[in-house]
Amino acid sequence: MMRAFSTSATGMMAQETLVDVIANNLANVNTTGFKRSQVEFQDLLYSKVNEPGTEIAPGINTPTGLEVGTGVRLASTLRVFSPGQVENTGRSLDISIRGNGFLQVLMPNGEIRYTRDGALQTNANGQLVTLTGYQLSPAIAVPTDAASIDIGLDGGVNVTDSNGVRSVVGTIQLARFVNPSGLTSLGDNLYAPTDGSGPAVTGTAGEEGFGTIQGGFLEKSNVQMVTELVNLITAQRAYEINSRAIRAGDEMLRETNNIFR
Repeated sequence: MMRAFSTSATGMMAQETLVDVIANNLANVNTTGFKRSQVEFQDLLYSKVNEPGTEIAPGINTPTGLEVGTGVRLASTLRVFSPGQVENTGRSLDISIRGNGFLQVLMPNGEIRYTRDGALQTNANGQLVTLTGYQLSPAIAVPTDAASIDIGLDGGVNVTDSNGVRSVVGTIQLARFVNPSGLTSLGDNLYAPTDGSGPAVTGTAGEEGFGTIQGGFLEKSNVQMVTELVNLITAQRAYEINSRAIRAGDEMLRETNNIFR
């Protein structure tokens, strides 16, 4: 059987996965804090007939070799943490992180997860939570008599009561990672650390290595529709070309078979 069949099949399967990743990026174009993924490919092993530099006569070596590849494989899906467009919402509990950093979220099992989604709410106890209801860590509670709330660049949550007295009820801490692309996605705009990301380093917004917090704004996804559509067209054409290679191999085998008829 021709090697082109299996080689082209790896290409078609790789392009199918690429289309799946592009589709997920496009589906989340309006998801707050979403970071797009890009697919990385690597070539497979090569069948080596002759190595470069093989001696073909005394003192004579071939300048090149003879090798045939066996296809492509998916190496990784890389999460791209470039900043997304910032949208002014005018809502005091909406925040965006301008620069490096993640909000820390306390899960029901006591573990800490991380997010860039700054659409915060208050629960029945006045605690700041995500849209899903997960509490920020460390916990911050807004008094019931708060007349207004504003969040500073350093993450300080300031409240003003009905008497006009202003006070700080807590500070939103940020976390950062040496390799944020090594985080694993959990859904609900949440990430979990892995050995690839390294441990979380926590600190205050605006300090060295951390971005600042902008109140009244939300960070939209960093998906560029034009880029994704171009990638989609490229993947579709690559899929078609690989299928044509299989068709060409089939026609060559058919011609070979006809010789013996």
